[in-house]
Amino acid sequence: MPQKKVSLRIDGGLVSAPEGATILEAARAAGKFIPTLCYLKGLSAVGACRVCLVEVSGVGRLLPACTTPVQDGMSVTINSQKLQRYRRIAVELLLVERNHVCAVCVSGGHCELQTLAKTLGVNSVRYPYNYPRLPVDVSHERFVLDHNRCILCTRCVRACDQLEGAHTIDVLGRGARSLIVRDMNVPWGESTTCTSCGKCVMACPTGALFKQGSTVAEMVHDVEKLAFLRAARERKVWNV
Repeated sequence: MPQKKVSLRIDGGLVSAPEGATILEAARAAGKFIPTLCYLKGLSAVGACRVCLVEVSGVGRLLPACTTPVQDGMSVTINSQKLQRYRRIAVELLLVERNHVCAVCVSGGHCELQTLAKTLGVNSVRYPYNYPRLPVDVSHERFVLDHNRCILCTRCVRACDQLEGAHTIDVLGRGARSLIVRDMNVPWGESTTCTSCGKCVMACPTGALFKQGSTVAEMVHDVEKLAFLRAARERKVWNV
């Protein structure tokens, strides 16, 4: 049975999308750009980073495009001075919350946060840096977790849970003091549930998760493979 379609306007242009799709999915299908960080195709959407905020006519607040479903007759603005301003603020706050030093990062040149900052014209920040004293977990034989680069997007948490089915990873704490942890906050190398599959490393948008031995600008995250694995699982195709 054909899926029902709805019609909406995105920046004035008429767009058709399947019922139940999100604004982000509708916009991308129409070739329109909405920036994201916490969103990753193949994983559930959580609206954590807030850089995909859009304006919906008749709604008095900005809404995350990745979790807001389309409605017939909806009018959405995805590119305006107001949205650009809010998105830059969101990126600036991410940059000052942790210790992001691109010049010595393993993902320099391959980092989604760095790329988005360039796209939005964020070449300086207006807020004081927190400079938190955060650890680097090198206990795993293959991978490293550097809390200094983490933006708490939870893509690693969702990849571990929804693709690997291990749910080794979760978030401990609240607010700026939150940390990505394994099991009951044990060193990664001591985890009894981690399968060492590397899906969390693939999902990471920054240099927070990387392979042992990676040096500056060497770590490239294979995020496309996660969507491929999810689609293969849904189609029950395992010869991947």
